[in-house]
Amino acid sequence: MEFRLTEEQVQIEEMVRNLSRREFAPKAAAVDEERRYPLENLRRLADLGLLGMLYPSEYGGSEAGAVSYNIALREVAAGCASTAVGMAVTNMVGETIFLHGNEAQRRKYLPLLSTGKGAGAFALTEPGAGSDAGGLSTSAREDGDVFVLNGAKVFITNGSCACIVLVMALTQKSPRKISAFLVEPGIPGFVVGKPEHKMGLKGSDTVSLTFDDCRVPKTSMLGAPGEGLRIALGALDGGRIGIASQALGIAGAALSVATEYAKERKQFGRPLGDFQAIQWMLADAATELEAAQLLVYRAAFLKEKKALYTREASMAKVSATEAGNRACLKAVQVLGGYGYVSDYPVERHLRDVRVSTIYEGTSEIQRMVISRSLLR
Repeated sequence: MEFRLTEEQVQIEEMVRNLSRREFAPKAAAVDEERRYPLENLRRLADLGLLGMLYPSEYGGSEAGAVSYNIALREVAAGCASTAVGMAVTNMVGETIFLHGNEAQRRKYLPLLSTGKGAGAFALTEPGAGSDAGGLSTSAREDGDVFVLNGAKVFITNGSCACIVLVMALTQKSPRKISAFLVEPGIPGFVVGKPEHKMGLKGSDTVSLTFDDCRVPKTSMLGAPGEGLRIALGALDGGRIGIASQALGIAGAALSVATEYAKERKQFGRPLGDFQAIQWMLADAATELEAAQLLVYRAAFLKEKKALYTREASMAKVSATEAGNRACLKAVQVLGGYGYVSDYPVERHLRDVRVSTIYEGTSEIQRMVISRSLLR
């Protein structure tokens, strides 16, 4: 067993790290303060083939694999977390279309996503259906050669800037059957709500979507009728590894700031790093993040090898996101009063990482997935 990246993975890591530090990190504070969608960053990612990393070149992708993708996502998140969220959901939607779409759907939408012509959005969560994804109420009624969608979705990343939205809707009430649809924004009945004002990830586009007698052709169904929930849960498995990588990137950036500050800041005539209390906070954070990184690599490796990885993805997510939250909290504590103000980025890192234990399956849901796997 070799705990080392391939030469190609190292090259991707170095390329994205340099890009993120040089171009994304310097304007991340402005993106946050202005609540501005970092479109120019997403276009740069598209230029480098980083928006279609999980499907083949014949559809415009780079087919870099799950491990390389999560490495790239981590490095982007270290520079600008809002950019990483847009990148993650676009890649997830693209991969889902590749895995479950027909040839016409692949050729129509995948090149648009990979080249940055528009983002991808994943519409599952509803006002009354969050962790209970199967309890959604958005409906799709068959009417001749179309389906008529009615309902509402909330907290949809890329919702107002997407070229394609993957929507889960109820197509049969008894027994319940959920199907997946590829919906193009701008059609009658497709309504985009106001942007959400969030605690963190303020540059990420997050809106509600409403479907009011929204008529979509039958050809817009992704996969077979009734397969929507299976498709969604499969996408979330991969997405959870991505959220873990985002948390590691954000927390790694916070830990780096705290470490440098501890070397430079002096109190009682000595650098902060000379004090055991500070040393142990840094040591604990670094150890937890390194352990979580190994779980992320394992889950991504299994995914890449097309092995079962649902439990491993949940383990990676709950470990990395909770360790990331603790690391960012420690970083703020090391900086003291300066950690609480925006002169240093650690307060933004803490706000950005906080949602990682909530979206794409809360920590509580991850523990349910893990325990069910153990007890099955």
